[in-house]
Amino acid sequence: MGKRVFNFNPGPAGLPLPVLEKARDELLDYAGTGMSVLEISHRSKEYEKINQDATDLLRAAMGLPSDYKVLWLGGGASTQFFMVPLNLQLPGKPMEYALTGTWAQKAIAEAKLYGETKVVASSEDKKFSYIPKNVAFSANTAFAHMTMNETIHGVEWPYIPQVPKEVPLVCDASSDFLSRVIDPKKFGVIYAGAQKNVGPAGVCAVIVREDLLTRVPEKVPSMLKWSTHAKENSLYNTPPVFAVYICKLWLEYMKQIGGIPAIEKMNIEKAKIIYDVIDKSKGFYKGHAQPDSRSRMNVTFRLANEQLEENCAKEATAKGLIGLKGHRSVGGMRASLYNAVTIEATKALAEFLKDFQAKNQ
Repeated sequence: MGKRVFNFNPGPAGLPLPVLEKARDELLDYAGTGMSVLEISHRSKEYEKINQDATDLLRAAMGLPSDYKVLWLGGGASTQFFMVPLNLQLPGKPMEYALTGTWAQKAIAEAKLYGETKVVASSEDKKFSYIPKNVAFSANTAFAHMTMNETIHGVEWPYIPQVPKEVPLVCDASSDFLSRVIDPKKFGVIYAGAQKNVGPAGVCAVIVREDLLTRVPEKVPSMLKWSTHAKENSLYNTPPVFAVYICKLWLEYMKQIGGIPAIEKMNIEKAKIIYDVIDKSKGFYKGHAQPDSRSRMNVTFRLANEQLEENCAKEATAKGLIGLKGHRSVGGMRASLYNAVTIEATKALAEFLKDFQAKNQ
């Protein structure tokens, strides 16, 4: 095997080497079936076990109460941007959102197609460089929506906002899913594309409190009802079999290394390593996010000019540090430190950034 690079891509992101090795070893003959996981029927007992194991592992990792359903759906988190209002809308009640970056903007745009949508807090005034404090959602809303981490701007909620007891809090957790310990009981719905922190592209984990499954209007198409998939244990139609299988392997690996608490400890350390380089660079690297809103997952920063940023990304790539360009909509630089990124990779990036500064300041 050739030398593997250090992968800081924003998603699809790197996977742990033990997960890839296990998938490689089982690829041609899964569990003695004489078939690859890519070939087995989604109605087979082998896939039913994969599906159930992935669900059980996720429930255990997050400490999900028994009245929460786990769904494995296609379409990514972007599909949930419209499935959330479709499934949770209530006659005569608006839907409330916190606007903290590009992905929240996209979710809001979809919600507006289905009814009155209110933005109760926004950080757009300062280019999404912070998470608003003391965000308050009203009691007269169908649901409250937050985007836990914004990959493009590099901000992450440092707290969970309070909501009235009768209002379900909905969370797009795509880019920091399973990266920190949270209390799932504070949420009515959590959804997350797998391709950053728990698997490959192609599947979205949706966690829904059971009482919310009955809200959906009758005329919503079956495929777009969470209740359809909950009733059929995520097997209503052909699921993304291989993607769910990789999620299962990831969750098994996560359990082996100490679960979410161990992952969170490592993520705190990784983020500190890179932010320390930025803070000690005397302005050579300028972080985008305000310190109290900094993302552990996506470290966004700028250099003095675009040419310097281009050179930095190019030289990093030449040294096996991949994926450091910022999002095309904002430019700059971005280091994504998702769950599979190692301390070794993070330290290698830190040393590169120090060396690049020494040669170019």
